[in-house]
Amino acid sequence: MAHTQNEPHSLPMLKRHRSLVALPGLVAVFVVGAACAGGGWWMVRTETQDRRESRAQTLRASASFLSVSAGQMIADGELSRLRALVSTAVDEHKFRAIRIVAGDVNGPVLADSNGTAKSATLPEKWPAGARDAVRCVQHLADGRLKIVEPFEVPRLGAAVMEIEDGATASPLNDWRMQAGIGGMALGGVAGLIAFGIGVNQRVRGMRVIRESLAAMGAGEADPRVLAVAPSLGAEAEAWNRFLSERADMLARQARASVEQKLGDRRGRDSDLFGLCDAMWQGLMLVDDKLRVKYVNGAAANFLRGKREEMVGRDVSQYVTDQKVLEALKSLAAGTGRGRTVVEVDGDKESIGGAGSVFRYSLRPVRKEDAASAVVVIEDITQQRVAEEARHSFVASATHELRTPLTNMRLYIDSLLEEPDQDVQKRTQAMNVVSQEARRLERMVGDMLSVAQIESGSIKLQQGDVRLEPVFEALRADFAEQARQKVIKLRFDMPPKWPQMKGDRDKIVMALHNLVGNAIKYTPAGGEVIVRAAPSSDEKMFVVDVVDNGIGIKDEEQTLVFEKFYRAQDKRIAGVTGTGLGLAIAREVVRLHGGDISLKSAIDKGSTFTMTLPAKAA
Repeated sequence: MAHTQNEPHSLPMLKRHRSLVALPGLVAVFVVGAACAGGGWWMVRTETQDRRESRAQTLRASASFLSVSAGQMIADGELSRLRALVSTAVDEHKFRAIRIVAGDVNGPVLADSNGTAKSATLPEKWPAGARDAVRCVQHLADGRLKIVEPFEVPRLGAAVMEIEDGATASPLNDWRMQAGIGGMALGGVAGLIAFGIGVNQRVRGMRVIRESLAAMGAGEADPRVLAVAPSLGAEAEAWNRFLSERADMLARQARASVEQKLGDRRGRDSDLFGLCDAMWQGLMLVDDKLRVKYVNGAAANFLRGKREEMVGRDVSQYVTDQKVLEALKSLAAGTGRGRTVVEVDGDKESIGGAGSVFRYSLRPVRKEDAASAVVVIEDITQQRVAEEARHSFVASATHELRTPLTNMRLYIDSLLEEPDQDVQKRTQAMNVVSQEARRLERMVGDMLSVAQIESGSIKLQQGDVRLEPVFEALRADFAEQARQKVIKLRFDMPPKWPQMKGDRDKIVMALHNLVGNAIKYTPAGGEVIVRAAPSSDEKMFVVDVVDNGIGIKDEEQTLVFEKFYRAQDKRIAGVTGTGLGLAIAREVVRLHGGDISLKSAIDKGSTFTMTLPAKAA
């Protein structure tokens, strides 16, 4: 590209660029000239308006002041003093003329700065007609201002004062205005000169870049040949950067074309790795040397390691259970066959902590005669907890069912063996059998309700519910149980019962669970209070079951409403229960549009509050 620096060869291109610059230059001259003219016109106009406004304010102030003095002098008949006042005001304020007339503007002249007023006395009859005159400022044809100021003469009537201002000097005669307009013109000329110099400096760089483009169009691709001298300006540097980036792009395209097949294969592998990382189970691949070949994110998390550090290391650094290690050694050596499952309980140092359970599933992988094993790690803690809860429920339910069945069998046997018992004993036996039968019915109902809740098929049998008989039956059901435990059971009932709609049997079941729990966990000598009343707005019916029993810890107050959960308190270890009552009660009440809440403190007792809508939803 050395020929691009040859000045005679570049003159035609240079002339063409200068011709292209000539038109914008003329436009710029016109714009700058118009801007200077417009700015000068605006400055002159603004200054003229400001000066007129200032003179108008001066006229108004002078007219207001002179009219007061003139009115008093006219009333006193001192026309000579009035004319002296007018002459003095004209001289001091550079007014052109001041004229005072009696009546309206056409009345007799009392004083005139031009000397037209000759009479030394007031008119014999004061003319009328100026009372409706309006104060105004008039703009005369030659740019002067004239103010008409009506005023009142004491004891005589109205008069009019006319003050005519001299011609306002043109702002163009002010040296500051001249300096401002001249500065604007000089600034515009300086800007045009700077513009011309800048354009002229860039023309040569543009010409050389054009020739380089022409060479590129002719087939030249070497960036070293197409590059231009950086001294030609910013355009030349940008052009050279473009050539360098273009060369890099062409090189990347060439590499991409060569690696296309390899890239497709890597893409498939990347999808597979992404799928493995998305698994919630841990996945790990171990070779025949018991070194980690691959591990996904879940496995690294379970084993408390970092993926990038685990690959290539011995698996025993992360898996410490001996059963799992023995199974891995057997699979890696090729002696193990089939799938091996090992369940490992967590400890304080494992990721799950004490109480967590992990299941390791291991199986061999054969590839190219190299023995290796794949390990799947699952966190089955929740499954284990659920299984233990179900086992505990079955045991508790069996015990709960056995007690009422045993009582029923004993009393029935007593009736059968002694058919001639007196009426009182027979009635007592029948009452016990009836109570235990209802107890069995409630227990079976609880189990059925749990099944319905878990399957989502629980439904309400809506109908009118009379609350007063419900609470009377509740009192009768638990009176004997409270008496046997030496617990005071008290019912505080409202004087007026609201109307409700709902499933009567399920509401009774919820109340039985709340009152039964209160009696069950209150020691002998305690007290249980069942308090029922409408809410303050009478939209809800509120039932409080209050006891002064053992209480519930803060951290367990939300857990007691979960299925199969029982409080972890050693004092209730001997108290039987399924852990279903509160869960079922809350679910039933929520289906009715209400809720159950709890307030409790250790060794001070608990308050369960059940709210139900007074009307059906």
